Amino acid sequence: MAGHSAWKNIKHKKAKSDARKGKIWSKCARAIIVAAKNGGGDPDSNTTLRYAIDDAKAANMPKATIENAIKKGTGELTGDDYEAVAYEGYGPGGVAMLIDVLTNNRNRTAGDVRLIFEKHGGNLGAAGSVSYLFSAKGVITVPKAAVAEERLMELAVEAGAEDVTDDGEVWVITAEPPAFRGVRDALLAAGIDPAEAELAMVPSNTVEVSGETARRVLTLIEALEDNEDVQKVHANYDIPEQELAALER
Repeated sequence: MAGHSAWKNIKHKKAKSDARKGKIWSKCARAIIVAAKNGGGDPDSNTTLRYAIDDAKAANMPKATIENAIKKGTGELTGDDYEAVAYEGYGPGGVAMLIDVLTNNRNRTAGDVRLIFEKHGGNLGAAGSVSYLFSAKGVITVPKAAVAEERLMELAVEAGAEDVTDDGEVWVITAEPPAFRGVRDALLAAGIDPAEAELAMVPSNTVEVSGETARRVLTLIEALEDNEDVQKVHANYDIPEQELAALER
């Protein structure tokens, strides 16, 4: 199992400042509310809720806030009624983008997302225009300093992972969504702390962009992520490593 995953390009995000923490927690709360509403408030029997809680904990969301979000989802507390919507489109350079949204006003959010695309050189597409390019996967990144490749492969494959790849300073493990939590827990039980572990939409191929086009792609993604209704942005861009490092400065 080897190869280049380009995950650091696909997963790239600018550092989140403390000033944005409230917005991040708001997004986590929405995900918990919707998961609890659709599948009940017990994370042991509601996998979607369990993952939403994991994301909230990773964002250092207070336990009481998490519990209140669950209660809003189950109806024990009053709260807004959110629905899940996916938008698809293309950014600069033909980069495919899939946007996960939780909104209490579909018309407002559709208009906002369309305006962001138009302002930053992209085009909002019809349903199905890019989703076929992505597959749901559990993705876990592990610093190379944390474990030897052979040991990691042994643990990951035994726990149900489908691949382990070399991506520079990290190993990247991919798994089908049902196996994701088992793989992550197996690593933790072995004393290996992943740098990141999440469910994501992984593209089947990437589009290389550079220069001004690369900057515009990242600016568009950041603008989408700043929208309070947008949960996640998945994109199939690939930016050369040196250029990505320059853009991050």
